[in-house]
Amino acid sequence: MTAAAKLASAGGPRIDFAGIDLTLGRTRILEQVQFSVAAGSVHAIVGPNGGGKSSLIKTLLGQMPHQGQLTVHWPSAAEVIGYVPQALEFDRGLPMTVDDFMAAMCQRRPAFLGLSRRVRGAIDQALAQVGMLDKRKRRMGALSGGERQRVLLAQGLIPPPQLLVLDEPMSALDEAGIQVFEQLLHAWRAAGTTVLWIEHDLQAVLRLADRVTGLSRQVLFDAPPAEALTPERLLSLFSVHPRSEGVA
Repeated sequence: MTAAAKLASAGGPRIDFAGIDLTLGRTRILEQVQFSVAAGSVHAIVGPNGGGKSSLIKTLLGQMPHQGQLTVHWPSAAEVIGYVPQALEFDRGLPMTVDDFMAAMCQRRPAFLGLSRRVRGAIDQALAQVGMLDKRKRRMGALSGGERQRVLLAQGLIPPPQLLVLDEPMSALDEAGIQVFEQLLHAWRAAGTTVLWIEHDLQAVLRLADRVTGLSRQVLFDAPPAEALTPERLLSLFSVHPRSEGVA
């Protein structure tokens, strides 16, 4: 079975951001953000730290109040969202194995009761896809940063998402992990999954994304990678300092 077949979903949604404003206290985080994410595409968001990238993702996930209209056009009633954060914060001294973590994230049954039969096959498959099946009994705290990031990728695959939100997933990956991620990205595209991807590696974005939005509080450009990632546009994007507060 191909990777794309394993990740098969009902097809991803189109997303429309229309006039999105976000203010925290006296700080304007997002200002009239407007762009669309095509259904089944890999859409990257790039920009400086503090430019509002993660805040925009949080508005999509319903974690931040905002003004404006945010519409997700689902192709079916399933409405399955997967989310892979930039990093996992936890007490590394906890005796939590990879299996324990996957159980806690992917099933309703308490993790201390072990993996349920209902999700065991899906978890086996997801861990195999990210190359972590042979390390499932290792403690999470004993894994390298790249290995933990692979586990985060695995939990984002269960259940197979129609919309996958990735917040700098490559930041902790080693070379082998980057190859795994790129294979997954191609498979998500082939399966019709909509991928919204925050990334700082511009070469990876140029190589892998279908479209790129440059965000620094406002949308500065929204175009295919070859048109978006020109020296002039990148200079404009990364020379802007939207505010001094550390809101990403």
